[in-house]
Amino acid sequence: MKKTFKKIFAAALFAFMAANSLSAASVSKNKSQSAEVAFVQKLSDTLASGSIESALKMFDTMPDSMKDDKDMKTLHASLLLSAGKDSESAAIASSLLTAYPQDVDVLELNAMIAKKKGDDKTKSNLLRRILALDPKNVGANLEFAGEQALKHNYRNARDLYKKALSAEPANIEALFGFGKMSYYMEKDDDAEKSFKKILELDPTNVQALLYMGKLEGEDKRYLKAREYVLAALKSDPGNVDAYFDLGTYSRYLGKWDDAEKAWKKTTELDPEYFLGYAMLAGFYDEQNKTDKALEYYRIVVEKNPNYFYAYESLGMFAWKVGNWEEAGNAFMKALEHNPDSLSYKLLVAACYMKLNKPQQARKFTEEKMRKLDRQSIEYGMVRLYHDMGGDTPLLLKVQKEENSTKRGRYIFYMALYYDLAGKFDLAQKFYSEVVEMQAPMFFEYRMAQWATGSEK
Repeated sequence: MKKTFKKIFAAALFAFMAANSLSAASVSKNKSQSAEVAFVQKLSDTLASGSIESALKMFDTMPDSMKDDKDMKTLHASLLLSAGKDSESAAIASSLLTAYPQDVDVLELNAMIAKKKGDDKTKSNLLRRILALDPKNVGANLEFAGEQALKHNYRNARDLYKKALSAEPANIEALFGFGKMSYYMEKDDDAEKSFKKILELDPTNVQALLYMGKLEGEDKRYLKAREYVLAALKSDPGNVDAYFDLGTYSRYLGKWDDAEKAWKKTTELDPEYFLGYAMLAGFYDEQNKTDKALEYYRIVVEKNPNYFYAYESLGMFAWKVGNWEEAGNAFMKALEHNPDSLSYKLLVAACYMKLNKPQQARKFTEEKMRKLDRQSIEYGMVRLYHDMGGDTPLLLKVQKEENSTKRGRYIFYMALYYDLAGKFDLAQKFYSEVVEMQAPMFFEYRMAQWATGSEK
């Protein structure tokens, strides 16, 4: 219902003039009609200039013959609502609803007021009444579609947008909603048709350009996707989403400097939003720029402490530079979000040992062992770090593990155990065994590379 105000303004003025046969030809008929025409024309000009306050003041001088007119009262209430004078608007709208319970414009006005008040129940009831009178009503269908979209009921939302389009095929809001829902439902052909229709109507429409970019990007046509994003930025140079996409497509095209600049731009435009820093952290991580990656992972968790995906990487890079306390804290945070992770448990214990805090390490591992199956390798691993002994029988179990990813991870933690125990030759033997797998399906693979100095 975003455009309902304009609709009511125009409809009210047109309806009043039509109902009262007000035209230049009729001005000479009587002075009353002449005054009404003059008022309506002046009001229309004032609204066209964008001055709502000036338009509202005009209602104090409205001819008496117009004061009970439904369309003028609807327009007055709409202007009051637009000006933030909600209670005055509601009073007029309520009286109109009592007098004209079947009038769609009056129902739309009251629905807008209910929406602004946050009265969803009343708003929904009014919208249903509108649809009972006018099943293809664009405003009501768009409002319900938006609600369904927010609830991720994409199919329902898509059907409602489609119904709105059956009444107004060139309605850009409906076209975009239909296209977006189609995109989410992976109906890419329908999405593309909808976004292209928008661009026929408005070649500079930023959202349509960005979604066309997404469609091209998903088909790995990154050059074309980048062109759409650059076109969007011409229309809206401060669009954060566009810079996120520009960074992504530039990265896939091997334009590393452009990707870095684009993601840095997101942090300039929205310094408190964590995602731009996360993209840069991942970018520097990929480029093996340890100091930069660590710097940006720190910013990510500072901006969004609940973004637990970053704690694993923060812990890894803090580990790489020997900051055991920071690494331990990061892995502990990661463990809070994934309490079943053996990796985080063992790395927290290892960080305590690196910090020469064996008692805290034993207290931690003892607490974690209680919740594990005593016959499992996981229990054996935690027990190994608790006792700092008993590796031989556990190693036999590890070597029999059939799942290559699990076996690789277990071997890494055997290597780390030997490292902590000062058995460096054995540690290097097992780190190398992990690296030789050449299957980085687990993050410890990189830590093994660091330990052997084999990362390129």
